[in-house]
Amino acid sequence: MFRDIFRPEQMGVYIHWPFCKSRCPYCDFNTYVREDQGFDEALWLEAYIRSLDYYAEKLADDRQVVSIFFGGGTPSLMKPDTVGSIIDHVHKIWRVAEDVEVTLEANPTSVENAKLEGFAKAGVNRLSLGVQSFDDEGLAFLGRQHSVKEAMESLDLARKHFSRYSLDLIYARPEQSLDDWEKELGQALSLGLSHMSLYQLTIAEKTPFYKSMSSGEFVAPGEVEGAEFYHLTQNMMDTAGLSAYEVSNHAIAGQECRHNLVYWHMADYIGIGAGAHGRYMAGGEKYASCDEKKPERWLERVRSYGHGGEWEILSKEEQFYEALLMGARLYDGVSLAHCEDLSGVKASDVLDFSKIDMAAKEGWLEKEDGKIKATREGMLRLNALLGYLLL
Repeated sequence: MFRDIFRPEQMGVYIHWPFCKSRCPYCDFNTYVREDQGFDEALWLEAYIRSLDYYAEKLADDRQVVSIFFGGGTPSLMKPDTVGSIIDHVHKIWRVAEDVEVTLEANPTSVENAKLEGFAKAGVNRLSLGVQSFDDEGLAFLGRQHSVKEAMESLDLARKHFSRYSLDLIYARPEQSLDDWEKELGQALSLGLSHMSLYQLTIAEKTPFYKSMSSGEFVAPGEVEGAEFYHLTQNMMDTAGLSAYEVSNHAIAGQECRHNLVYWHMADYIGIGAGAHGRYMAGGEKYASCDEKKPERWLERVRSYGHGGEWEILSKEEQFYEALLMGARLYDGVSLAHCEDLSGVKASDVLDFSKIDMAAKEGWLEKEDGKIKATREGMLRLNALLGYLLL
């Protein structure tokens, strides 16, 4: 249960760096391309520090930070000194766990590779590399700015400078066969990593890929093909000892990403940076925060108010729904008692237990020790399945 994983005073800190060198055609994250000329990183550092101070005053004094995550965008475009200053300030204003996990997302380009040692010295102890493919044609299709050679160099440097590191791959690309993916994933597994994030390509609206697909430039794999890619992935990862612990994340036992577990177990976290989200308890209420999306507007907002966003108080029912939706992504399942514990709402007031029984009969769910767990087939239709279960 929740209390056995994170204590109520423990929390994560998410820092969003919204800038990229270029925008990938599949990306629907809150990211922006800015020219280096005239860009004053010191102004952004000042805003991050001020936002941290705001939350230090807003939250209870007994808080302990167990995870810091630099995401984006492309946070490896930041200067190592900027990253180090943010990490140092978190240590200054809060108690920080001795084994705090400090993750930074990085792209494996030669420019960013040159900074990896600096990030390690700044206090980053876990690196997440956006490799995305071990095929140069696949990288070109995905709009990536690196080659397979550069990705391998990044992995060598990660092995040298970080005790923990992970990579991301995207599969089920147009024109990619199951044999192609089996070869690519096999190459990744040969590297001996303890964590990998494997994402099936999804085409989101308002992305260049959506426009390209709509105009017939390529055809994405259908549901049946996508399921075949998914099952191949799970089989290979299970055999290699890196079973999924969440829909898209795989790890050797004990090497799971702690920051992601903060999200999926509904522990508190603050989100700082353009478009960042947060969830935290303050004054006996659960708050959902969302920072201003436009970077320059976010910067001005922090200058004016000391923080970058707005927030709302979550109702008890909303807290139950979020705990269910996030926890159901875990392959260990979600405890209904955990959802009740967090929200104060009875599961029977929210869920249709006859539909839970029906889903279990269809092989989409398993019921065990007060938990509901999505099976592999259930994971393939998780959002629709959870919507079906709600009253």
